[in-house]
Amino acid sequence: MDNKSAPTTPGVSGVDEWHDASAESSPTNEESSSKKKANTGTVDKRSMQFSGSLDINVDLNLGPAPLSYEEKAIQERENCDYKTKITLDMAKSGTAPRKIRIYADGIYDLFHAGHARQLMQAKNIFKNVYLLVGVCNDDLTHSKKGKTVMDEAERYESVRHCRYVDEVVIDAPWVLDDEFLTQNKIDFVAHDEIPYGAEGSDDIYQHIKARGMFVATQRTEGVSTSDIICRLVRDYDMYVRRNLARGYSAQDLNVGFLKKNQLELQTRLDTVKSKFRTYEEESKTFMERWEDRSKEYIHSFISLFEKSGVLHLLHRSQSPSMIVGGHSGKSDTEDEDIASQKKSSKSTHETR
Repeated sequence: MDNKSAPTTPGVSGVDEWHDASAESSPTNEESSSKKKANTGTVDKRSMQFSGSLDINVDLNLGPAPLSYEEKAIQERENCDYKTKITLDMAKSGTAPRKIRIYADGIYDLFHAGHARQLMQAKNIFKNVYLLVGVCNDDLTHSKKGKTVMDEAERYESVRHCRYVDEVVIDAPWVLDDEFLTQNKIDFVAHDEIPYGAEGSDDIYQHIKARGMFVATQRTEGVSTSDIICRLVRDYDMYVRRNLARGYSAQDLNVGFLKKNQLELQTRLDTVKSKFRTYEEESKTFMERWEDRSKEYIHSFISLFEKSGVLHLLHRSQSPSMIVGGHSGKSDTEDEDIASQKKSSKSTHETR
């Protein structure tokens, strides 16, 4: 009963404030309590309370969808002439004389886009649809599928804020019987076509299909509550470390002493590594900038001397020995030859 469906269109913007109709309208006397039990079964009022209720005019459709025991939902149900049966042909042709009450059900844990898309399809499968969404309570869900992340009150509250939902049926049954269908004046049941097995049945919607009261929605592949939980389990250490850093205690996260210290040590090591990488990148950037600037400095220095003519003067300047040689007009080789000739002439003269 994890509903998953096809892509949806972008939602309209919501209001900045939300209205907690469950806290405002939850039964406080025998009359309202009896109405609630008659329509949806016993509800834990404590679990239905949400703090921060704001005064919003729900009659202008600015608030969330009502829960099935609230006055708005009861009034809508009583105004429905269920004696006028709506066939599938009437619904498809748009000739239904009243609102078509379509029911979709599920767990809706960690309410996500797949859930919203399934409800969008159910809402738009015919014209003039009143969409009821059944949400199973914790006891039933835990016995059938196991523990949920969100409790029943959180799941009710998530679903009722979906733009496609007109009413949330709390304490929804796992298998729909005739009494439930009649009590909620349901014309059609929306779900994907894949058989959903349960104890003693290969498909709990088979009798609905046989009566021509079933309409099919499409599943959204790649997104489900199980997929989201899988991501959390895969990155468990990262999320625990993040929440410890945000101030959650090890007890809040159900983490032992050794595990807590291990994760905190890993966090410190990652911090050091991150700082080292940052320092390394900054040093590399600094050296690259300095190299580029040093080239600019050298070119500017050379350009300055070229413009002033200093380099030209330095190029033409010579050492003192070179200057003397230049005045005599003789090279070093010529001087050596002259000296040698003089020495030879002197030796000859002495011999004679």
